[in-house]
Amino acid sequence: MRNIFVRREDMALDSVRILYRGGTAEIEVKKSRFIANLKPVESEEEAAAFIAEIKKKYWDARHNCSAFVIGERQELTRCSDDGEPAQTAGRPMLDVLLREKITDVAVVVTRYFGGVLLGTGGLVRAYQAATQAGLAASRLIEKCKGQQLLVHTDYNGLGKLQYLFGQKHTVILDTAYEADVTMIILVPAEQKEILPKEITELTNGSAGLEWGKTCVYALIDKEVVFF
Repeated sequence: MRNIFVRREDMALDSVRILYRGGTAEIEVKKSRFIANLKPVESEEEAAAFIAEIKKKYWDARHNCSAFVIGERQELTRCSDDGEPAQTAGRPMLDVLLREKITDVAVVVTRYFGGVLLGTGGLVRAYQAATQAGLAASRLIEKCKGQQLLVHTDYNGLGKLQYLFGQKHTVILDTAYEADVTMIILVPAEQKEILPKEITELTNGSAGLEWGKTCVYALIDKEVVFF
């Protein structure tokens, strides 16, 4: 398998796009079948095991081409043409993953030859189309960094804060109603500077703020999932 290392300094570290659930898709191009299988992976070993698993499953196929991307900056990448002409399968598949800014993902595209030669351009398009079809059949999410913030307020400030959090789509994890109100909210890393200031300004400094634990999370079907 050919080694390709890519640094993407422009990729935001506050969130990454990952595969939450892998998928399978099949396309046909001039009687050749292209079957894409994708799986979330967190290490080179996991990716290698997945590739080996797919090769074993489709042992009778002519080609099982692969690519994977690992790391929040997409630091580690690998790809293999598995017998196809150089640069016509693995690299085009990898380019799709990089272009979509997805990480911690492995893809294997299996080809059953249909008897018609596709040419280098045709192979590139077919393997990219299969990868894109596999992505469409998978579940992608944004995995974000954040921190919990405890907000203590009186009942006069509650409505104002609820309106602010609604406007900013802030996740309220819990609310305790006692003599005063305590809310635990989830603050995305990119809002850690501005949101506390907005809370303080909105309540004229009456709200008490206390930072809680840091976390990595995603919103899936409007529910918070922690990693």
